[in-house]
Amino acid sequence: MATLLGLQSHLTFPKTTVKPFAVLNQTHKMRVPFELKQGQNRRFHQLPSGLNMEVIEQKRERSDKPNPPLVFVHGSYHAAWCWAEHWLPFFSASGFDCYAVSLLGQGESDAPPGTVAGSLQTHADDVADFIEENLSLPPVLLGHSFGGLIIQNYIARLKTEQSIGNLLLRHKEGRQFLAPTLFLCWLGSIPEMKTSYPELGGAVLVCSVPPSGNSGLVWRYLFTKPIAAFKVTRSLAAKAFQTDLSLCKETFFSSTMEDHLVLRFVHGPFCFIPYASFYFHAIIYQELMKESSRMPLFDLRKLNASLPVPSVPKSSIEVLVLGAKDDFIVDAKGLSETGEFYGVSPVCVEGVAHDMMLDCSWEKGAAIILSWLDGLSR
Repeated sequence: MATLLGLQSHLTFPKTTVKPFAVLNQTHKMRVPFELKQGQNRRFHQLPSGLNMEVIEQKRERSDKPNPPLVFVHGSYHAAWCWAEHWLPFFSASGFDCYAVSLLGQGESDAPPGTVAGSLQTHADDVADFIEENLSLPPVLLGHSFGGLIIQNYIARLKTEQSIGNLLLRHKEGRQFLAPTLFLCWLGSIPEMKTSYPELGGAVLVCSVPPSGNSGLVWRYLFTKPIAAFKVTRSLAAKAFQTDLSLCKETFFSSTMEDHLVLRFVHGPFCFIPYASFYFHAIIYQELMKESSRMPLFDLRKLNASLPVPSVPKSSIEVLVLGAKDDFIVDAKGLSETGEFYGVSPVCVEGVAHDMMLDCSWEKGAAIILSWLDGLSR
């Protein structure tokens, strides 16, 4: 490590997506803010609470057909920037309007009062409000890790609303008696049913926490991979990934990360140094992750008490379940659970890890999603 630091002054690196500390705009909530790429805009959507939610948008480069807009939802220790690095440019170039949100208390979004950013329901409510106020076509939601669990909650809530709507219609037509409590739900007298959820064109769950939550993952690791369980707990629960670069890499990225980044990011006479490129670029991601979450996404005890996600009729919405072969967080059984829940065969991508959208082979997952999206319009 000392050798690498000593060589830093001799290496020439292209411009990164992180501004130097000396020129930070003081209005940023992240001390290491993400610098937008060409064609991207950052704006803020005001929620009914009055709080502002960061949205990084990148409109499609061509418009030969009316593709559904794509709305990206991140997981813990991430924000909208994690999609803006690779996938927003990729999908906008492929003809899709793209919107990546930062959930409350994350990225450049406002923080709500209290000690946690929200719950599955409140985060899903915020995503629904953004869609309702800004999009004219039903979008495809893409969620990573805990963001995938938020989308699962969205789908369950949407289907509940549709079921109540169908009952109301049959009651109105005299075909079925409707209990008074359902009328109260419909009128919004029950808090859980106040926000109406817009229709979706589909959903993509990327390395998603399964419908039962992460407790099953933790217990399986404890009994089958105790060393891995210790590392995951230390990395995420104790936030050691913020200070331990090798643990950050093991938690989120594939082992081949440095080979690709040597070719992409290292130039000059020392480009043969095998770990130099990963070291400097991984620090960028590590710092962005460290700055992304000013407060936890959830109270995990309350979250686990609210799970599993309510089941939905199979084939009621098009869902792609996408996993990573080298995922250090969501195991193969967790991926299978999510696929079985939605009645689909999950796709496991070789050569990528949990942060599929940032990994060195990010285009593998993006290509699978693009093919699936193309199939939606047929």
